[in-house]
Amino acid sequence: MAEIKDITEARKKILGNYFDYSMLFMVIFLLGFGLLMVYSASSYTSEQSYGDAAYYLKRQFIADVLGIIAMFVVMFIPYKFWSKFPIAAYAISIVSIILIIPFGIESHGAKRWLKVAFGFNVQPAEIAKLCMIVVLAVVVAKMGKGIRAWKGFFVAIGWSLPIAALIRLITNNMSSALIVVGIAFLMVFVASPDYKKFILMVLAGAALFAVLVLVARAGMSNGNFRFGRLAVWLDPESQAQGQGFQVLQGLYAIGSGGIFGKGLGESMQKINYLPEAQNDMIFSVVCEELGIFGAFGIMLIFLLLLWRMMIVAQNAKDSFGLMLVVGVMAHIAIQVMLNIAVVSNSIPNTGVSLPFISYGGSSVLFLMAEIGLVFSVARGIEVSQS
Repeated sequence: MAEIKDITEARKKILGNYFDYSMLFMVIFLLGFGLLMVYSASSYTSEQSYGDAAYYLKRQFIADVLGIIAMFVVMFIPYKFWSKFPIAAYAISIVSIILIIPFGIESHGAKRWLKVAFGFNVQPAEIAKLCMIVVLAVVVAKMGKGIRAWKGFFVAIGWSLPIAALIRLITNNMSSALIVVGIAFLMVFVASPDYKKFILMVLAGAALFAVLVLVARAGMSNGNFRFGRLAVWLDPESQAQGQGFQVLQGLYAIGSGGIFGKGLGESMQKINYLPEAQNDMIFSVVCEELGIFGAFGIMLIFLLLLWRMMIVAQNAKDSFGLMLVVGVMAHIAIQVMLNIAVVSNSIPNTGVSLPFISYGGSSVLFLMAEIGLVFSVARGIEVSQS
């Protein structure tokens, strides 16, 4: 018995905790690149509006620093700690969204922000995305094999629907509502080996979208805003001075960039032509200044980041840790794909920011907290030390 104990103690000494330095490098690189592009895309309008070309850059830098702090704080909290508070996380999501009604700050024609301090606002939809990842990770982990049945599937997805509905009804933010449901869908998809139901639902969703497109094309939308976006997507030139203006300016930026771009800081579309150049449309500025080469480089970094997260998920110690990482992967993947698809007019405009790169304090702060969750799960992985 003494020998067995000695062997066990010796084995413990050669084990350490895993830390993915390459993933940390990619996150920091994306933040740094984001600061560079925010300054490039916003310097002209910042100078015109605030008399300071670095106005947006300074605010984004502060958000990035706070995000890095949040990442390290969450990283060193054992991820299993969060499994104790799914109900609290769900309640925080609901309450933060409802607080928009009496205390919401309106900007760009939408009431989606809460004022916190020092002139900074927080977007409850971003809080909800993070909280829903925790909630759904607990739900899916506890359901186990029960997730494979139709009942388990609808129960798991059902947790996301009230939050998505509140985001849509109170903040009028359809894109964030879809992202919340999309995160739930992908988390359940990974947890269930039976893919038939998912194929059926994707086909049903595609059929519904096709019907909506036909309605928009036939002009039977009766002035509905969402149908209007579909009509713009189908023919942006028909509303070149209206809803199609942003889409066309983004396409002009992408097309004029060519293979290697005009050069950093040399975008012309950002000069009073491209609305929200530093936010939702920043990828079009990347394409104009750095060309297809630069755009594909950024997409490659996102793919590598998701791949490193997948490695962490595959080696997670338990299903809760696995689902946490899958939820973060789903969030980042959905937003990257939606943003690039919107900018290239591959899908109708939904107003989605590009993770880590677009201007937006709430987005980067809570995304970095999610990255902290991934690192926390990674730290739970034991590896042999040479």
